[in-house]
Amino acid sequence: MSDNPAPSIAPLLSIVADGNSLSRQEAREAMSALLSGEATPVQIAAFLLALRVRGETVEEITGLVEGMREASIRIEPDREGMVDLCGTGGDGSGTFNISTAAALVVAGCGVPVAKHGNRSASSLCGSADVLEELGVPLDLDPDEARRMIEETGFAFLFAQRYHPAMRHVGPVRGELKLRTVFNILGPMTNPAGVKRQMIGVFDPAVRSTMCEVLGALGSERVWALHGEGGLDELSIAGVTQVTEFDGGRQREFEVVPGDAGVESSPLESLKGGDAAVNAGIIRKLLGGEAGPHRNAVVLNAAGALVVQGLAADLSEGGARACEAIDSGAAARVLGSLGSRS
Repeated sequence: MSDNPAPSIAPLLSIVADGNSLSRQEAREAMSALLSGEATPVQIAAFLLALRVRGETVEEITGLVEGMREASIRIEPDREGMVDLCGTGGDGSGTFNISTAAALVVAGCGVPVAKHGNRSASSLCGSADVLEELGVPLDLDPDEARRMIEETGFAFLFAQRYHPAMRHVGPVRGELKLRTVFNILGPMTNPAGVKRQMIGVFDPAVRSTMCEVLGALGSERVWALHGEGGLDELSIAGVTQVTEFDGGRQREFEVVPGDAGVESSPLESLKGGDAAVNAGIIRKLLGGEAGPHRNAVVLNAAGALVVQGLAADLSEGGARACEAIDSGAAARVLGSLGSRS
């Protein structure tokens, strides 16, 4: 977290209100002003709406991410090859917590996962809600979370704890009830500084932008994806459009369920409910229950294993994910987390 005094939002607000773009540094300063508590609710709302109406540039988003990272609490686990699987949310699909379950399977494959997330904003059950129901501690301090990743290969990094300055912006976002740039900033501000991520997005148009921003900020490999039916996950209901950043370059490709050796199923087969319902689904699939829930988790875990580099392709990733489930390794990860609460 930076100790430097925050700049004033007023001159920066004037720039965007006139329809002009901010430089990367100006956007960084704007975020500092928003999170400092110095900007009024009216100024915060005006700034976010001005950006929304014009559309944010890559430079602006990059600077905003930098400013948000600077205001956050950071951890540095002594584990190589950490990954995160998360989504922007807001897809309205009502599915169970697929990426959260997939993260446990990835950890069961021996890959350290720093799972960044929050409680539900628009769905019945967010990642924090279901993990809490599964007995995973949410109130870890940063040092405890670091040790948990090092010792178990998994920790949940609760956004509220690591981004305390968001308390100045949160009420305004809640009153606006509109998507703003903050909807895509969260997945790009993992407190553990992961360099490899799989990010599901509600809007396919932001895939390339997120890859470009994360590449500029030092990420090694990223999949930004949008699945069939508007899903912010790799979808077993059809085709998923993926934009990949890898080795300084972007490319686009499509993923279908068969790539990971799983069957297709309609989106309705993945419907979830509240935290208790979704936790029950996850326990059953980690216990070996076959069907669409397992298939969706295997597909998403396979993608994360490819992004991390443990698997060469989705076919190998799917096989490794199945082994982590069938051997009980993924369930043991979950059990080890609960035993520490």
